[in-house]
Amino acid sequence: MTSCLWLVCTLLAVIGSAYAVLAAFLVARFARQPKSILGRTEDVTLIKPLYGAEPGLAGSLASFLRQDYPGAIQMVCGVHDAADPAIDAVRELKEALPGADVEFTVSARKSGGNPKISNVLNIFPRARHDVLILSDSDMRVEPNYVRDVVATLQKPGVGLVTCLYRGCAIGGFWSRLAAAAVDQHFLPSVLVGVQFGLAKPCFGSTIATRRSTLARIGGFEAFANTLADDYAMGDAVRRSGLKVAIAPFTIGHTFAEKTFRELLAHELRWARTIRLVDPVGYAGSVVTHPLPFALAALPLSGFNAIAWAILAGTLACRLFVPLQVERLPGGGKSSVLLTPLRDMLSFAIFIASYVPGAVNWRGRRYSVGADGTVRPI
Repeated sequence: MTSCLWLVCTLLAVIGSAYAVLAAFLVARFARQPKSILGRTEDVTLIKPLYGAEPGLAGSLASFLRQDYPGAIQMVCGVHDAADPAIDAVRELKEALPGADVEFTVSARKSGGNPKISNVLNIFPRARHDVLILSDSDMRVEPNYVRDVVATLQKPGVGLVTCLYRGCAIGGFWSRLAAAAVDQHFLPSVLVGVQFGLAKPCFGSTIATRRSTLARIGGFEAFANTLADDYAMGDAVRRSGLKVAIAPFTIGHTFAEKTFRELLAHELRWARTIRLVDPVGYAGSVVTHPLPFALAALPLSGFNAIAWAILAGTLACRLFVPLQVERLPGGGKSSVLLTPLRDMLSFAIFIASYVPGAVNWRGRRYSVGADGTVRPI
């Protein structure tokens, strides 16, 4: 039994190491992609559903308005509660950028189990332009963001544009550890999945589309009870006969976790969402955690030289990934020294995601159905 377990752990460590090298290569290739060229200028509405004043919110929102773009840019923000502190961040934004076209809505109307989509449905009537860019509030972008997104949307057959993102820590240790999960696990795994046709992503970081495409997939109303609303929108666009394009650059996803409990709640919700959306692919992602298996193989082998060599090789392969990710924009340093701890925690989250339970989402608890629908508890 011990020999069999050693063999399984060793094989998974070796396969996972090969995966890490492949992932690092794909990250490096993605970094070299040329950007799309903007054709005609199209006016754009940025849709920003807000909930709470997370650290750095005003700065994140401002980055979407400080754009090198020749067309008009309208931003429409919204909250459910007139006492939401996000309102202060929007006021701060309007004072800092008095010439910006920023509108704001407050509506308690709920249209389904997904509070974000309910918020979007309340915001949408204020949107004036044909090109719509929906994005999460914890994203930060470079000045060429709108230009490059619209240029990608103008490619033939493209119905929706989404963006990969890097972790951007704006807090202490726990936020750096959370950001490392994006850089060292999420982003590389998406590129591997896309390369082999195993993933068809669409992320809340950016969902850029046109009104005609939105109407074609049933509007935002069609996703009012879906937990993974971003994935569902991308899937609906593909089923309508149009393509979902990944823009050839990365943006920043801010992390400000102050405690381990905050980090755990966030990552468990994320992991359970991915498991529900793609159960087979998620189970196969066990090979993306080679370091825990290499460590487990050590005592099973009696701490022999081969097991030590495999552990050293596995660690070297894993460190190669964040070194490549650092070349991409949007984030900070990839915290290479956090890699071993990050790998162990990510594996623990992977195991915990199979334990039944509710998910925590922005301070609220939800039950999740087998079909990915959510209901507030």
